[in-house]
Amino acid sequence: MVKYAIIVPDGAADEPLEALGGKTVLEVASTPNMDRISSHGKIGLVRTVPVDMEPGSDVAQMSLLGYNPLTFYSGRAPIEASARNIQLSEQDWVFRCNLVTIADGRMADHSAGHISTEEAGKLIKEFEEELGSEGLRFYVGVSYRHLIVFSGFEFNIKTYPPHDYIGTAVEKILPRGKGSELLIDLMARSQQFFANHEINKVRKDLGENHVSSIWLWGQGKKALMQSFEERFGIKGAAIAAVDLVKGLSKLIGFDLINVTGATGFVDTNYQGKGKAAVEAMEKYDLVFVHIEAPDEASHAGDIESKKKAIENIDKHIVGPVLEALQNYPGWRIMVLPDHPTPIVNCAHSSEPVPFAMAGSGISGILETGFNEAEAAKSGLKIENGHELMEYFLRSGMDEKPSASGPRVENK
Repeated sequence: MVKYAIIVPDGAADEPLEALGGKTVLEVASTPNMDRISSHGKIGLVRTVPVDMEPGSDVAQMSLLGYNPLTFYSGRAPIEASARNIQLSEQDWVFRCNLVTIADGRMADHSAGHISTEEAGKLIKEFEEELGSEGLRFYVGVSYRHLIVFSGFEFNIKTYPPHDYIGTAVEKILPRGKGSELLIDLMARSQQFFANHEINKVRKDLGENHVSSIWLWGQGKKALMQSFEERFGIKGAAIAAVDLVKGLSKLIGFDLINVTGATGFVDTNYQGKGKAAVEAMEKYDLVFVHIEAPDEASHAGDIESKKKAIENIDKHIVGPVLEALQNYPGWRIMVLPDHPTPIVNCAHSSEPVPFAMAGSGISGILETGFNEAEAAKSGLKIENGHELMEYFLRSGMDEKPSASGPRVENK
């Protein structure tokens, strides 16, 4: 039986930056283990976001897991609802509910300074006590990420993910369409409610971003997806800190492995994720590891934090997993971001991302490091992102494995 590992440094792909001498963060980061996968295996580009779809992590992650978003996508919030075991009726609408900071009429921070879960939970619960009803239910999440479920309402609207519109005038990104008045009114009421809240007073005194408003987006109805094991004949497990990836994993039948200290931010427990992935390989055919840190650093416009996050992923996750895999008679590993998150505008983009894979039956195209420029040179490009999984799992399996895999550097 072949063992598979997929490691996703979320948003790691970028554009060349003047501050880095015309290189990307991925190019300047020290990634010896990713480079060895690339140089001993295959590197290429894959388009994870179909043309005419928004470049959200939900769409991109669905693609790289092997599911066509044009067929399976129902909105981001329903996926996260699955992660939290929220039971939805066929008529319910669920929305992602961020706690955000608005300053001078513009979206200043999609995370209200990465507010603590304890503070956020108190704000959401108190707001629900003020306005909640049988047709309006709030669900507390982690940090700034929460959900709202509407029952008995109908929507046909466009909403805007706040992390993609940092610095944009709020009036330009308010919900539009049928039912938008309800959402706009609820957001306005939250602004009044939070304005003089004790938690905000303390945050302001400490120089931290306060909670100006809830922000509603990512709407959809109940999500349904075919199981991964039915689709590919492989039993998988996922290691992730964010509800989006947890929800997708549950929808396709992956077991979830929780890691203490996994935060979905740059301070996440990299070592713990790497250790958990190595241990999970003994039980599962495929282990999927997602790390949100590079994406969060990109949204903050923080080059150094993004670089450090990528290096930590390489050292503490890619390295140990690559080393452990080579103890099995058959194995494969793949590393790729889900989408680019360019530092220059702190927002997701729909450009293709680099991927690298190595292992049994995979012969190389170029002996080169792992970054955007080298991937573009390879000539290998997969236009339909959902087809990458089949390529990773099946391609070249009739070929004889190489005698030795890529050497691991994990010092």
